[in-house]
Amino acid sequence: MNLLKRLRTAVLLLVPLFLAIQYGSPLLLFIVLQVFILAALLEFFGLARKKRLQPQVPLGLVIALIISFSFFFRASFPLDAALFAAFLLTAVFFVVSFQRVEQLPYYTQSIAVTFFGAFYISFPMNYIYLIALERGVYAFYFLCAVIFLGDTGAYFFGKLFGRHKMTPLASPHKTWEGSVGGIAFSVLGALVARQLLLRDIGLGTALVCGALVHAAAQVSDPLESLFKRAVGVKDSSNFLPGHGGFLDRIDSFLLAAPFFYYFIKLFWK
Repeated sequence: MNLLKRLRTAVLLLVPLFLAIQYGSPLLLFIVLQVFILAALLEFFGLARKKRLQPQVPLGLVIALIISFSFFFRASFPLDAALFAAFLLTAVFFVVSFQRVEQLPYYTQSIAVTFFGAFYISFPMNYIYLIALERGVYAFYFLCAVIFLGDTGAYFFGKLFGRHKMTPLASPHKTWEGSVGGIAFSVLGALVARQLLLRDIGLGTALVCGALVHAAAQVSDPLESLFKRAVGVKDSSNFLPGHGGFLDRIDSFLLAAPFFYYFIKLFWK
């Protein structure tokens, strides 16, 4: 039943996403991506509130969009300008809204979790837009094949051969054996994607790319898990039956997508 639930959710989520990426305009892809970013950020702020932190949710959402706009309007609104605008907005917001003595104990953690949360999710996820825009949707499919097949390999290798804990605090079930299996399957995913979609990329380059990108994803996953462990929950939310929340679904991309973008910028011809 759980497998059927996961499959049903995956189909309902991935089919419209695929149609938007494959046949939609860059603007549509950007909008869909922002939906994922804002939904994941709301879940992140929800985790923060469980630790009695005080994220300023509307401000955080606006900061996330400001960062996103720097990817969409790169020529006229670069990232450094966006970060300053977000910083300036944050400063004005907190100076104006924190006026009572009883608010002072919450000031430091509130400003930190609000700004960090927006940057942590919006900045890396928008690299997906750049990848599709500059390299085409096949490059994005390559990234997905590497991450999804790598995750599958890590799961089954961990189940069958896992003995040595990899990150016992963040992800108690992840093992070094599973990590090796994940790298092996990510290379297989890179091979298949290269053969089917990107024959102009050198075989060796594609395989090395697959291994390194999934290594980055293996760091990204427990990084997100630590936030959940800090509040004692398994999933960031229950919005996606069988899959947890939006933050759970995008966690591997948070380091893997920017790493992949710069790898192909440097090494793909």
